[in-house]
Amino acid sequence: MSINFILIAAVALLVSCTNPKNDFDAQGNFEAIEVVTSAEGTGKIVELNIEEGDVLTEGASVGLIDTIQLDLKRAQLHATIKALEAKLPNVAAQVNVLKEQLSTAEYERERIKRLLATQSATPKQLDDYNAQIALIKSQIIASTAQLDTQTRGILAEIEPLRVQLLQLNDQVNRCKITAPIAGTVLSKFVECGEFTTTGKPLFKMANLSKIILKAYVAGNQLTELTIGQAVTAYTDKADGGYNEYKGTVTWISNKAEFTPKVIQTKDERVNLVYAFKVVVDNDGSLKIGMPGEVKFQKE
Repeated sequence: MSINFILIAAVALLVSCTNPKNDFDAQGNFEAIEVVTSAEGTGKIVELNIEEGDVLTEGASVGLIDTIQLDLKRAQLHATIKALEAKLPNVAAQVNVLKEQLSTAEYERERIKRLLATQSATPKQLDDYNAQIALIKSQIIASTAQLDTQTRGILAEIEPLRVQLLQLNDQVNRCKITAPIAGTVLSKFVECGEFTTTGKPLFKMANLSKIILKAYVAGNQLTELTIGQAVTAYTDKADGGYNEYKGTVTWISNKAEFTPKVIQTKDERVNLVYAFKVVVDNDGSLKIGMPGEVKFQKE
């Protein structure tokens, strides 16, 4: 056996012994909560100002679906409502005419009473004005009731039109394409000028400021893991070292599953493992799908 071979073997053994890879408690891959934005309207996409990799704020306006037909329907409803409102009777004006007649008749009755006291008028004249006053009062009651009925009928026709107008306004608002969360555009599924329908996916986003490392442990390691526990996550460096990230355990599965093919547990003889998630602050270097390792922090 040559000296060179012995030296190479010794170096390899030394590297393997000092490599912290074997000291990791769990391995997994980074992922994020992905949100798919779908169209809430049907029509041609007339505006879409996003590209993959864009960072958006929550609620940011990024596009628009054509609303011409909705706008035309809305204008038609406005015109119909306006025409019906023009038919609403002026109850006060019409009743005031009768009230003026009543006031005049009552004045004349008082005048007749005074004349009757001096025998300058006849009892029949007083009876006539009393009858006239009674008739006008009944006309006021009947006219008020009739005009109220007419008003209620027209308002009953207007009310469903107002509801339809609210529905159209909502449909127009839903044609505005906005960012559902603050985050990064991961995928863009459509382009400006394409026709879309309600429910069709437009783009996918995720908040990458905090990223999740989903890793796996054997059952005999569960006693070392609790929700809220601080742990350290690692990713590979190009020079063979590791980047370290502080993380917090936010979820531990209560069901065992078979070890994923891409994962090697600490104990390779264990076939069933438990998934858990670690939330890590992302400095921009962590990407979805990137492999990572976890070391439990021991006191």
